[in-house]
Amino acid sequence: MKNHLEIVNIDFKSFKPLEFWREYLEYGFYPFYFQNQEIGTIRETFFVASKGDFIINDRYTAEIGGKNKKYKQIKDIENSFIIADDIESGFGNKIPLWLFGFLY
Repeated sequence: MKNHLEIVNIDFKSFKPLEFWREYLEYGFYPFYFQNQEIGTIRETFFVASKGDFIINDRYTAEIGGKNKKYKQIKDIENSFIIADDIESGFGNKIPLWLFGFLY
């Protein structure tokens, strides 16, 4: 969770992780996509299927959202992160959702 910037330290001119993201959600993540047409639910389903919970190792708190998701809901929680859709690279405590696809 803390070193996501180093993990994604790649050249985004040649690697476009978001280029096929929507197609993956529609066809590669079946049957979850068809059961959950709401994008917020799709994001959360992807994350839960990747890691299993929103509290990780009784230490980290994850809030799932889009690229404009704010820290309001988790601002006072230590070790909290926003897992955001539609961003190629993270910043601060905001991590790209697609990166969690490499965990399973």
